[in-house]
Amino acid sequence: MELDDFESWLPDAMLRDAPAGVAFLGTDLRFGWVNAALARLFGHDQAEFPGRPMAEVWPAKDTAKAEAALRQVLAEDRPATEASEDPASNRVYHWFPVHGPDGAQIGAGLIVVAEAVAAAPANGTVTDSPTGLSSEAALRRSEERYRALAQGGAQVVWVASPDGVMLEDSPEWRWITGQTEEEFLDGGWLDSIHPEDRDRVQRDWRESLRSGRIFDDRFRMRTKAGAYRHYDVRAVPIERDGKIAEWVGACTDVTSQREAEEMRGRLTEQLSAAALRTARLQQATSMLAEALDVEQVVQVITEVGRTAIGALRSAVALLDEERLRLRVVNPDGLAPVGPDSADARLTLDTPSVMTRAIATRRPVLIPSPEELRRQFEPDLAEGAGSDAIEDTGDERSWVGLPLLAAGAPLGALRFSFNRPRRITEEERVFLEALAGQCALAVERAEMYEREHNAAVTLQRSLLPDKLPDVPGLALDARYLPVTRNMEIGGDWYDVFWLPDRRLAVTVGDVMGKGLQAAAGMGRVRNALRALALTDPRPAAVLSGLDRLFSATELEEQVTTVSYLVIDPETGEGQAGNAGHLPTLLLTPGALPVLDQAEAGTPLGWPSPRRQHAFRLPPGSTAVFYSDGLVENRVRGLDAGLDELVSIAAGAPEDLQDAPGRLLQYLLDHMLAGHEQDDDVTVLVMHVPGHDSPGYDSDE
Repeated sequence: MELDDFESWLPDAMLRDAPAGVAFLGTDLRFGWVNAALARLFGHDQAEFPGRPMAEVWPAKDTAKAEAALRQVLAEDRPATEASEDPASNRVYHWFPVHGPDGAQIGAGLIVVAEAVAAAPANGTVTDSPTGLSSEAALRRSEERYRALAQGGAQVVWVASPDGVMLEDSPEWRWITGQTEEEFLDGGWLDSIHPEDRDRVQRDWRESLRSGRIFDDRFRMRTKAGAYRHYDVRAVPIERDGKIAEWVGACTDVTSQREAEEMRGRLTEQLSAAALRTARLQQATSMLAEALDVEQVVQVITEVGRTAIGALRSAVALLDEERLRLRVVNPDGLAPVGPDSADARLTLDTPSVMTRAIATRRPVLIPSPEELRRQFEPDLAEGAGSDAIEDTGDERSWVGLPLLAAGAPLGALRFSFNRPRRITEEERVFLEALAGQCALAVERAEMYEREHNAAVTLQRSLLPDKLPDVPGLALDARYLPVTRNMEIGGDWYDVFWLPDRRLAVTVGDVMGKGLQAAAGMGRVRNALRALALTDPRPAAVLSGLDRLFSATELEEQVTTVSYLVIDPETGEGQAGNAGHLPTLLLTPGALPVLDQAEAGTPLGWPSPRRQHAFRLPPGSTAVFYSDGLVENRVRGLDAGLDELVSIAAGAPEDLQDAPGRLLQYLLDHMLAGHEQDDDVTVLVMHVPGHDSPGYDSDE
C-alpha cells in the first residue's frame, strides 16, 4: 500500500508534531508513514521507516508480538491493544484497521503511548484492552486522544456536509469566537471572518464545494475579545461510493508566525531604507566634491534628499549679507502659493518653515495642514495670514532644517510632501546629516565663488580690452577659460607699442589655478611692460623678470613667457623664450613648422637668457598659444604639437589672410573630441602679402 493512497493531508496536518507515536502500515506489513515521535521512541530517523518491515526497525523483544497483533487486526478487521514486553518502557500499542474510501481495508494504524497499564497476559494473548475496556471504550479513548492532540496543536477541527453546512459542533471554534453552538451550525462561522477576507473566503469555499478540490486558504478570525487572529484553513473532501460524503477541515492559528513575518518585513524594510539613506549620503558626499558653486550644491542636496524620502519639492534659502532676508537659491523648489511660496519676500520675521528653523536652529516638522495653521496662524499678519494658510496648494506636510556653520545659521533647507506625513526618527537623523553636508558645501562654495569672482575680475582687468591697430600687421587673440571646474588659470597675452614704434608681443602662463595664479600673472605682465619700456631686448626683459621672480615669487610658481619685439613695417625682430611652447609659423608655399629656436628655462630658474632673430615675411603668420590648446588628460604634449602642425597644414588657403578665421579653425579642430581641462590662449599675428587686400578688421 503506497502512502499516496492514504489521506496524507491528515497525518501531516494533525499528527506530525503530536507527542504520541503514530504510524500507518500497509497490508504487506511494511511501514507507510510514521511521525517524529514514534521514530524517536525506537531510536531511528523518521525517514528510515517508510517501506521497511517491523523486524528492521522494531525492538527484537517486541517484534514477534507486534507482528502477531498486526496480523490479527488485519485478519479480524477490528482494533486491538497490547503492552510492551519491557515493563520499564511503560508503552501501550493501540492497533486499528484503516479503510479506504470504498470501504476496503488498506492497512492498519498504530498509536503508541506511555501510560500506567496492567501487565499483559503471560501467554501473550491479545485482548480487547489491557485494562478490560471494551473495543468501543478503547476506540472512544483513541478519539479523545486524537481530539486532545488537535486541541494541543492549536487546531480547530470542523466537519461540513457536501454542500458546506456544518454537521457537527466545533467547541474549539466557539471557544475562540464566543459563538453559541446554534450560531456556529447556522452558518455563523462566516460572521467571525474579517470583513476584508469574508467575500474571498466565501467565494473560494463555494468553488471548492463545486469542484471537489481541496480548500486551502488564509483569513483573519475575530475572537470573543474583539481582536483578530490569523488562521490557515485546509479542508479535504471525504468520499464514499465515489461521492463526497462530507468535508473535514482544520484551522491552524498562525498569528505568531504572521506577526514574526511582518516584524521581519518591517525590519527588512527599515534596514533597506537605512542602507538606501546611507548610500544617498555617500552619493551626496561624492557629488558635492565636484559641486563648486552654490547652485550646483543646492541641486545635489535637493535631488538626493527629495528622492531619498519621497518629497514633492525641496528648496534651499540663504541669508543675505545683512542677514535679514532670505534668498531662495532654487525658486522652483517652492510652491506657487502659501507662506513659503516662490513669490513671497522672505525676511526673518516672515512666519514660515524655513525662518522658524533658522530662528530655533532646530528641525521644524509639520505633519499636516492643520498643524501648519495651528503653529503659524497666530504669527501671521492680521488679514493676510488666513488666506495664505488656508491655501497650501498641493503641499500637505513640511520639513524645515537649519543650515549651520560653526553654530551660525547660513539659511535653511526645506522639503514638502503631497500628503500628510510624519517623519520617522531614522528619517530625521538622515535629513539632519544631509543639512549638515549642505551647510558645509554651501560655505565652501560661497568662499570659492568669492575667490573665483575676484580672480576673474583681476584676470579680465589685466587682459587687453582690444588689440592695438597696427598698420602692416593683422592681429587677433582669444582667451577661453576652462568651464568644467570654473577655476581660472594664469594664461595671458599682451600686445603694446614700444617707444621706438616697434611692437611688443607676449604670451605667458602662470601654472596653477585660482586667485594666486591670476595675481601672479598680473605681477609678471606688469613687470614685463615696465622692463620692455626701459630696455625692450628680449634677453634683457627675460633676465629682468628672472630677478623679479626670484625676489618676489615662490619657487614652485612655474611661469613661462614667449616674448617678441617686431618692426611692423619690415616684419623683422627679435624673440626670446622662457620655457614656453614654440611658436607655430605658417609661410606661403611651405608646410607649417614650429619655431626651432631653443627654449630657455621658466622664469626664476637661473640660466643665461638668449634672443634670436625673428622674421615674418609678407603673407606669413605666427601663432602663439598656451599648453591648454595642445595638451589634455588624454593627449600628451608631443602628440598635441604634432597634431597642431598637421591641422594647420590642412587649413584652407583662404584662411591664411584671415587671422580671426584661422584662429577659430585651429580652436575647433584642436579641441574637438577633448574635454577642455585647462585655459586656452591663442594669439595670431599675420603680415599681409603684397597682393593681399589687407586685413579686414571685421573678421
